[in-house]
Amino acid sequence: MEPVRFGPRAMAFLLLANILFALNVIAMKVVVDASAPFLSGALRMGVVFLLCAPALRTLPGRTGWLMLYGFLNGGLFLLLLNLALSMATNVGVLAIAGQLSVPFSLLLGALLLGERLNRRKVAGVLLAFAGVATLGFDPHIGSELPALLVMTAAALVWGGATLVQRKLAGVSVMNGQAWNGLMGAVMLIPFALLLERPAIAGLAHVRGDAVGWFAFTCIGATLLGQGALAWLLQRYPISTVMPFMLASPLLSTMSASLYFSTPITGGMIGGGLLALLGVAIIALSPDQARSNTAANP
Repeated sequence: MEPVRFGPRAMAFLLLANILFALNVIAMKVVVDASAPFLSGALRMGVVFLLCAPALRTLPGRTGWLMLYGFLNGGLFLLLLNLALSMATNVGVLAIAGQLSVPFSLLLGALLLGERLNRRKVAGVLLAFAGVATLGFDPHIGSELPALLVMTAAALVWGGATLVQRKLAGVSVMNGQAWNGLMGAVMLIPFALLLERPAIAGLAHVRGDAVGWFAFTCIGATLLGQGALAWLLQRYPISTVMPFMLASPLLSTMSASLYFSTPITGGMIGGGLLALLGVAIIALSPDQARSNTAANP
């Protein structure tokens, strides 16, 4: 079979998605620290819904799947992700742990849908988990273990969301994001109202850089970044696109280290490379499901 080649537009979208997803780790950490985890998530999803509301549509037989996907992806995943960000100091560790969404998706597919895993996929799953587990043994980042565990739970939720996403083939990006925003806001607003009233009262005094990063995470990462990735996955096989997206966690770790002046330790390098190798093996398996993309906040 002749190899798939990217055209100039596809290469531009690949570069755009990787850069936007990498910078979004910085954006979300700044926003969470300047406000609060649940409040920042609720505001983000609320803005995404308002921007995409004109595209909101009910689809016979699939509206329930859209709502469930929005609940998992826009709600529960973002709740756990923002909580992990609020707990972490070295957010590069979270970027590495986020790659567990791919093996989690495969394992859930095997458990819930009876899908078979070949030896390459099993090897990839084991390598990915071994890479993230390695992080816990690095004495320089031992204090990040609680945040790492919460991020692992977020990756599990994302893996479940990818199973639901299989029911949504052909749904427009804007309609999907509208449901994400709606369901995410509906889920996160009560948490913010109950637990983060001081942060709500302090919104008028949020720093200007946090406002700028908030606009970036809503428009840049959510709409443009996820839109670019959706455009690619609608036109190219996942086994072609996914290896190129592995640049995102590497860029996330490096950019976060530079921005927040946090170290990149030996454990992060070793564990990150193991995890990325595992995800790459999974992505290059010929029968890889299209929806199994890594968690991109």
